[in-house]
Amino acid sequence: MLTLLNLLSAIAMLVWGTHIVRTGIMRVYGANLRQVLSSSIEKKPLAFVAGIGVTALVQSSNATALLVSSFVAQGLVGLGPALVIMLGADVGTAIMARVLTFNLSWLSPLLIFVGVILFLSRKQTRVGQMGRVAIGLGLIVLALELIVAAATPITQGYGVKVIFSSLTGDVMLDALIGALFAIISYSSLAAVLLTATLTASGVISLQVALCLVIGANLGSGLLVMLNTSGQNAAGRRVALGSLLFKLLGSALVLPFVSLIAHGMERLPGNTEELVIYFHMFYNLVRCLLQVPLSGPMARLCETWIVDAPSEDPRLRPRHLDVSALDTPSLALANAARETLRMGDVVEHMMILHHEVLHGKRIQAKEVRRLDDDVHVLYTAIKLYLAQIQREDLGEEDSRRWAEIIEMALNLEQAGDIIERMASDVADQSHGVRSSFSSEGLAELDQLHEKLTDNLRLSLSVFLSGDITSAKRLRRAKHRFRILDRRYAHAHVDRLHQQNVQSIETSSLHLALLGDMKRLNSLFCAVAYNALDQDEKDDDRDWEENPRTP
Repeated sequence: MLTLLNLLSAIAMLVWGTHIVRTGIMRVYGANLRQVLSSSIEKKPLAFVAGIGVTALVQSSNATALLVSSFVAQGLVGLGPALVIMLGADVGTAIMARVLTFNLSWLSPLLIFVGVILFLSRKQTRVGQMGRVAIGLGLIVLALELIVAAATPITQGYGVKVIFSSLTGDVMLDALIGALFAIISYSSLAAVLLTATLTASGVISLQVALCLVIGANLGSGLLVMLNTSGQNAAGRRVALGSLLFKLLGSALVLPFVSLIAHGMERLPGNTEELVIYFHMFYNLVRCLLQVPLSGPMARLCETWIVDAPSEDPRLRPRHLDVSALDTPSLALANAARETLRMGDVVEHMMILHHEVLHGKRIQAKEVRRLDDDVHVLYTAIKLYLAQIQREDLGEEDSRRWAEIIEMALNLEQAGDIIERMASDVADQSHGVRSSFSSEGLAELDQLHEKLTDNLRLSLSVFLSGDITSAKRLRRAKHRFRILDRRYAHAHVDRLHQQNVQSIETSSLHLALLGDMKRLNSLFCAVAYNALDQDEKDDDRDWEENPRTP
């Protein structure tokens, strides 16, 4: 019982070490990995190599699958290139299986020792996160040693030998047991290592071992399906395509396992190494042959998994991928994209409000509906950002977190103001059948046009953080306030001149001017954030490199 517990704890350590490496790499290089994957989709060889490289970094094809499927779910990567990346990931994890089976007993304590020092001393820096990666790598190497050590006495047990002695030729049963190994251990690498250990101890034959390895690859595909079950249809298609590729490879190889095993028995080297090399070359050959089939496979997956119909897609956030929460840079980018979408909805509300001003009172109902959408998006963004562990954020990410939540809050308040403005215009016009004077309406039109321009510029500043655009936005804010004050005085002059239309709409007109001024302040607040940060950066540069007067 204790031996079995040791084996399970070693497997758990392997899973945890893989998780630590993945999160550490993603926190340091998450945005760069995203750029690498998105830039490699144009050519299949580049996408294939990108899959190998990313999997070598995050130490898990399952982690790569989660990353790629989240990009596909957000529309950043097409399904065909994503499947090529997944084929490269299968090769990458097979190569890492060979690398990690070398005698690296000296490396584990060194990586853990150095990693702990770096992580505790500089936790919120890139160096600290690389220390986290070193800890994870050390745990992976240590876990692999413990798995082999714990599995050895189990393989010597009489009951285990009897069980495995029954695996003597039924390739389908052997493959299913291999898949079960991978699912239970939550890692195809652990399943392959266990298989190699059983083969080296003579418990199972080489032919059975090859079937178990093929089944372990199928098990990794099933794990990806389970992990992506909560994503949308686009994300699930990646997992389905990867699993179908593995099923196709298994169906083509399993009938010839006996011949392959007899041929490999003539090769030099012990059976443990032969199992590892078969795992590597099986994935390499399979994936290279399947790369040209990525297009047809993508079309098949799109046929089998269709997008769920949605009566109103605007009520649902599109970019808040929960699987990216472990990678703050990606999670913040997702929240920023959703905030920009929120800004687009507010801009649409501005356009409809302009139509309400010009007599299309029915559009006030649409403005109210869009305000509900803005509130839904704001709530989703707020809850999404609340799930990010702020204590693990660096200085730059912490600042971006605050910028996003502030921008989303400003847009939500702006939506409420626009909804009230449209309702006030529609209600008063229906009530007293009054309309604005031609001069007053022209002034409101001009303010509306400038306000819309400021909204668009503010979204640009929020996205890029460009200082020149931020200064333009700040100047535009001041010009708007001057123009708003001038038009308020002009309205009072019309009242003095006893303009009947101005008298009838005076309260509404002045209320609209005040609301527009508040909207302008909300839209332009992002400029001050960018400029304040620029000044802080200049002060920091001056402190680090003071200029001699």
